[in-house]
Amino acid sequence: MKPAQSIILKPIVTEKSARMTQTAHLITFEVDRDANKIEIRKAVETLFSVKVAAVHCVKVPGKIRRVARTSGRFIGKTSDKKKAYVTLKAGEKLPPIFEGV
Repeated sequence: MKPAQSIILKPIVTEKSARMTQTAHLITFEVDRDANKIEIRKAVETLFSVKVAAVHCVKVPGKIRRVARTSGRFIGKTSDKKKAYVTLKAGEKLPPIFEGV
């Protein structure tokens, strides 16, 4: 199994994720594309010392981008990502990085 730091890449803090954190006790992370739900659950429990109720994963395809070097003639693509929506158990305190968001 991979170390927890290589599974959880970064937290996603947007308006939508902040609203979900406040209402549904749900936090969002960008995770390794090869990680499964069990690995994500263990990594979050290890890194943040919380109990996880559920994990939902979404694969996000990369976007097509035009390179404007020569009037947008060349086309590139951003890399694919994977997001994990982690629901904490009732009574669990949010990790400090999500408080006050």
